[in-house]
Amino acid sequence: MNQADVTKLMSQLRIAVRPNKRNLKNADGPEGRLLKLRKTVTALVKHERIELFYNRADEARGYAELLISNAIRHGDRHQATMELADYWLLEKQLVHKLFKVLVPRYENYNVSFTRMYKAPRDYPGIYYKRSVLELRGNPYPTLATDQSQNRNLLHNVLLDEARKEFRRQKLSELVHK
Repeated sequence: MNQADVTKLMSQLRIAVRPNKRNLKNADGPEGRLLKLRKTVTALVKHERIELFYNRADEARGYAELLISNAIRHGDRHQATMELADYWLLEKQLVHKLFKVLVPRYENYNVSFTRMYKAPRDYPGIYYKRSVLELRGNPYPTLATDQSQNRNLLHNVLLDEARKEFRRQKLSELVHK
């Protein structure tokens, strides 16, 4: 039989993973909560980088990923995809941006279309986790620091010492010849 070995598909670690409770309460009930998420997805497609509370960003990220992946998979001729885009994007000119700008950008991606970073918190004050949610490939400068040039990282220190040791060996071989 051509069936996959299930043990290779699943992690062997025994860790209880419980879903985090999302605090997306709204005075208008579930409809107000969905409207807030629709506004967040619309702002993400419009501005390509937004800063907001972590819980809302985490949930809106899933809906944005779903919207973009369906747009890539089915295109603008698919009725259900157009209804999905019409529902999640409150500004109708952003539907054109979705299919004309974002779909060509992401059609060859094999990673997620969004990226989420922790935002610094204001101190002192009430602490709410904030985050920055962005679409990959946006025109803004990157938020991630380049760790490859940091000389103090452990792997860079070890590589430098190995390089020095290698040069010492080569120089000693040349001296003895």
